[in-house]
Amino acid sequence: MTTVAAYAAPAAKAPLERTTIERREVGEFDVQIDIKYAGICRSDIHQAREGWGTAIFPMVPGHEIAGVVTEVGPGVTRFAVGDRVGVGCMVDSCRECDNCRAGLQQYCEKGGPVWTYNAVGKDGEPTYGGYSESVVVDENYVVRVPDGLGLDVAAPLLCAGITTYSPLKHWNAGPGKKVAVVGLGGLGHMGVKIAHALGAEVTVLSQSLRKKDDGLRMGADHYYATSDPKTFEELAGTFDLILNTVSAPLDFDAYLSLLRTDGALVNVGIPEEPVPVLLSSVFGNRRSLSSSGIGGIPETQEMLDFCAEHGLGAEIELISADQINEAYERVLGSDVRYRFVIDTATI
Repeated sequence: MTTVAAYAAPAAKAPLERTTIERREVGEFDVQIDIKYAGICRSDIHQAREGWGTAIFPMVPGHEIAGVVTEVGPGVTRFAVGDRVGVGCMVDSCRECDNCRAGLQQYCEKGGPVWTYNAVGKDGEPTYGGYSESVVVDENYVVRVPDGLGLDVAAPLLCAGITTYSPLKHWNAGPGKKVAVVGLGGLGHMGVKIAHALGAEVTVLSQSLRKKDDGLRMGADHYYATSDPKTFEELAGTFDLILNTVSAPLDFDAYLSLLRTDGALVNVGIPEEPVPVLLSSVFGNRRSLSSSGIGGIPETQEMLDFCAEHGLGAEIELISADQINEAYERVLGSDVRYRFVIDTATI
């Protein structure tokens, strides 16, 4: 075991504090990664504050990890020391079920994947995330960061990037398709960039017009305020796909009314409380209400290559580790443009 510095929440809702954790020794198929940057995802806050249910403490959050390989096991064939790599939301899965074999490890049928943190690994030990100096991960759950992407702007792509890329690809966003992105935050800003790069006509649906200039700069063709009731009247029956990136409860019936026949409203944000929906909102025009969870390892690599090809990185605010608790409060107050990234050298 190796002892490394990290930032952890010692208990639910407690401020994160500097501590040390143990990482396993490098096994036959393992890759040891010197973490350079770790993004702060709203999911980190949900879990550190037990918004999604009982969690494991102490908790080291962080599933947007970018760094450099420092050691590989003797059986590793995909990576070498010095490679620029990333780790996203999961670090293992059963590898045997139909979904795992199809490269959809995020939908592992045997209890789900082993999450990067707030989970228990196959060794029976808790998993700890990226708010730390280093991590050891099986090579099959590590992806390569292309040279065209800086590690700092690539880190958020390991969640925010793949979480938006996967549904946009699955629901065929592209030329001739009208796509709306609800929310221009950490997820939403990448959804806009990727949908635009795929060739879709992109509309941002945000509570206000405060970020309109940013949205248009990132590739949106249109920008509407959802606080204005006229928005829902004007855009009724418009979109082929609506990608909802916010985790706050919405009036889903109102948003479903914006879909064309056979359109889909896909949720990637997860509210902490139940949300009511009238079935009549989907009945009339064969509309769909669906969801999407991150992406598998092959698709995550595809996303990184796509982003490098199109020059897409997250828009970030780089912070030191002692600013994590402040950053959490700012995320909750929507005071970030558009992703906090921790410089892990400051841990």
